[in-house]
Amino acid sequence: MDTISPVRKAIIPVAGNGTRFLPATKAMPKEMLTIVDRPVVQYALDEARQAGIEHIVFVTGRNKQAIQDHFDDAPELISSLSRSGKDAQVSELEAMLPAAGTVSFTRQQAPLGLGHAVWCARDLIGDEPFALLLPDMICHGPSGCMAGLMDLYGSTGGNVVGVEQCAPEEASKYGIVGKGDAVPHGFTVTEMVEKPKQGEAPSNYFLNGRYILQPEIFGFLARQQRGAGNEIQLTDSMLKLSQTQPFHAHPYAGRTFDCGSKQGFIEANVAFAFARPDIGGMVFESVRDMVLSHQRRIHAA
Repeated sequence: MDTISPVRKAIIPVAGNGTRFLPATKAMPKEMLTIVDRPVVQYALDEARQAGIEHIVFVTGRNKQAIQDHFDDAPELISSLSRSGKDAQVSELEAMLPAAGTVSFTRQQAPLGLGHAVWCARDLIGDEPFALLLPDMICHGPSGCMAGLMDLYGSTGGNVVGVEQCAPEEASKYGIVGKGDAVPHGFTVTEMVEKPKQGEAPSNYFLNGRYILQPEIFGFLARQQRGAGNEIQLTDSMLKLSQTQPFHAHPYAGRTFDCGSKQGFIEANVAFAFARPDIGGMVFESVRDMVLSHQRRIHAA
């Protein structure tokens, strides 16, 4: 590609029902479940903004009003906190509030999969490349994963995906990419395989929920037939796009937690709590004592 168009917009899909977290998600969006003291969706938005994204497009569904309220002004709350002298909390709330006109919401009326959710944002994205962040996948490390994708995209253009390494025997659980020639901040993707059969994965680099995609993906999504789970799969259209456009991968130096699973959600809470200077030490001691107590019970059984 002769000219590399800037990536100004990002899609964050938040239309899922969160059935794996029932009954907690019966009346509350799963994206509003908290990792320590911030909702899951806040981490995705913060990561996008830190990477230089200017406009966020949320693809929502029914019963997701709490997400819109979270990213809206709350003058009564701010006034109450100010009167109570809680200036630190006021500053924190004001800092996380997106500037006017930098957030949009569109509706996915039916749960037809990630590919369909991305396609629902087509008119808000327009004819330009965009970032995609899956909010269930929370990155924990020195910096967000999307910033690394932006660095790689700046030198290669095309399409970029975030990847991490898993144990080779676990590759069948993920979308896996083949590793080609090295480039600054990553490598060329030679192939993409969704949940390969045991022993047939081209590598142990799995897709971690961070993407930069060219707008031509919308054309493939518009014609995409339903695939696995009777849903429109994003990976199917990415495979078709890869036949005419290059894909590169950025290996993330941190760790991504799958907060769509109960295990990943708990692990993320522990990891982020450990990293907090205000509570990290206390949480570490509590977790250590619980682990030791659990081990004693096992040995005594």
